[in-house]
Amino acid sequence: MALMKIKFDLQKRVKLAQFVWFMYWFSVMAGVLVLSMGLFFKIELRKRSELMDNNESHVLPNLLIVVGLMACGINAFGGKVCYDSLDPTKFSKWKPMLKPFLVSCVGFNMLLFLTALLCFVMRIPLQFTLAEGLKNGMKFYKDTDTPGRCYMKRTLDLMQMEFRCCGNNNYRDWFEIQWVSNRYLDFSTKAVKDRISSNVDGQFLMSGVPFSCCNPSSPRPCIQAQMTNNSAHYSYDHYTEDLNVWKRGCREALLSYYGGLMNSIGALVLLVTMLEVAVMIGLQYVNTSLSTLTNPEDPESESEGWILEKTIGETFTDLMATMKTMGKGSQVAEGAEAAVATVS
Repeated sequence: MALMKIKFDLQKRVKLAQFVWFMYWFSVMAGVLVLSMGLFFKIELRKRSELMDNNESHVLPNLLIVVGLMACGINAFGGKVCYDSLDPTKFSKWKPMLKPFLVSCVGFNMLLFLTALLCFVMRIPLQFTLAEGLKNGMKFYKDTDTPGRCYMKRTLDLMQMEFRCCGNNNYRDWFEIQWVSNRYLDFSTKAVKDRISSNVDGQFLMSGVPFSCCNPSSPRPCIQAQMTNNSAHYSYDHYTEDLNVWKRGCREALLSYYGGLMNSIGALVLLVTMLEVAVMIGLQYVNTSLSTLTNPEDPESESEGWILEKTIGETFTDLMATMKTMGKGSQVAEGAEAAVATVS
């Protein structure tokens, strides 16, 4: 028994073909949107690629670009088939291709669903990528005259100002590294010598942060140096004072931004997947309604359309039987080849 069988006359078939044709071209625009989101996401990642610990983060935008291009091509082909289905002479040339095309559409829809799922789960590895990348980037903040690292200071400063964040986990991360280059330190002064000699690694550490951590909304001039020294500033207590630097860490800020972006893209891809499933079902109805005409010589005769020729259970059983037959056939072929090789 066919699944969701519907009877069609000429008028219903024409309306169905026109509607599915329109939905296919709407799906082409959806594919362009997915492609655009993939390109946008890739550009956003490249802006801060120096702060990423690996290149695996670009897998998702690359997949979105490929899926978007595939959606444009598949839907354009489907739209052409629906348009030609109104003319029996034109439709006859597409008829042998429809079954393989519909099978490929099932595979494509599975790929779309996996892409949407990947958008939601990529937040977890991205968290570790950002944590390690920001940690390394902060170490290279001072290397403004080192080839390959000279732009790290600018990248970090712009990021902290744009995302209103400071440090990796929080502003205190800057206390644990030397972020001022040695070329700007006066090694003839006792204060610099004492500070460097007091550190095991010989680094110039201080309780201060770069200017890009300052919150311009604070009414008080920014206190970015000697932040833990209450006596260095008038009417100041770093334990109770509402600090005028950003308190949120940049890992959290970037993860929130990229996570929100990936969630939005994932929701979009899910909607596109549902649209693709709908147009695939519509094309199946067009195909079966034209293949079951009561009188093939009379285009106005009635016909029946369905999603599956048999029930889901029967279709699954037939599919498993076909796969078993193919497996046995390959085993027989391998055995024959082995026998020939032994004889020779």
